[in-house]
Amino acid sequence: MISVVTFKWSTPGYRATFEARHVNVLAAMVARHYHRPHRFVCFTDDPTGLASNVEALPIWDDLAAVPNPTGGGRPSCYRRLKLWSPGMRGVLGERFVCLDLDAVVVDDLAPLWDRTEDVVMWRAPRVRWPYNGAMFMAETGARPHVWTDFDAVDSPRRTVAAGYRGSDQAWMSLALGAGEATWDESDGVWFYGAMPKPRDRLPAGARIVFTTASTPPWALTHQWVLEHWR
Repeated sequence: MISVVTFKWSTPGYRATFEARHVNVLAAMVARHYHRPHRFVCFTDDPTGLASNVEALPIWDDLAAVPNPTGGGRPSCYRRLKLWSPGMRGVLGERFVCLDLDAVVVDDLAPLWDRTEDVVMWRAPRVRWPYNGAMFMAETGARPHVWTDFDAVDSPRRTVAAGYRGSDQAWMSLALGAGEATWDESDGVWFYGAMPKPRDRLPAGARIVFTTASTPPWALTHQWVLEHWR
C-alpha cells in the first residue's frame, strides 16, 4: 500500500497561506481518482481541521531553519528531504508519493502511481534543473544520499552554482542527477503555467495539474478547476 504524503506548516511572510481545507480537498481528489489501497498522510505543525481520512503526523524541525538560497521570500522546504531517509520506512511503509497542496487532480492516477521503478520524479517543465518537487515517488529508503549527503551550508551553494532554483527540489535535482525515471506532459502531468492559453480547457490526457502559490487552485475560476478542486 502506498502512502500519499503532503505537508502543511506555518510559513509567516510567505505569499500563500495553506489551510486544513486545502489538505482535505487534496485528500478527497486523491480518493476519487486513485482506487488502490492507500494512506493519506499530512506532516503538519497544526492538525486542527483536518478530515478524518487524513492521517496527521507531527512534522520534524530538521532543516527547518535553512533558508531558500534564491531569496525573495521564497519558501524553504528542505525539511521534506527527510522523506529520503531510510528511517522513514517505519513511518510510511514500503512506498510513498509526495504531493504539493496546490494541485488539481482531474483523472485516474493509477497509470502514474502504479509504475514499478524505485524512484519516479516529475520532470521540470521548461527549466534547466531536472526535477520539480511538486510530485515525486519512491520506495522508502531509496537514494538515501539525498538526505544523508545534504549539508546546510554547502548544498544550497552547490545548487545555486548549478543554476538550479528552489530549495529541496534543487537539491534533489543535483543529488539524484538527470537519470531517474520521470513523468511529464505525455503522462498527463501538467504545470498550469505551461498549459495553452487561455487555460480554460484541460489539455488532452491531463491527469494532474500543478499550479503555483501565486495562482493556487482555490483562486482560479476556470470551470475545470471548479469541477475538480473539491
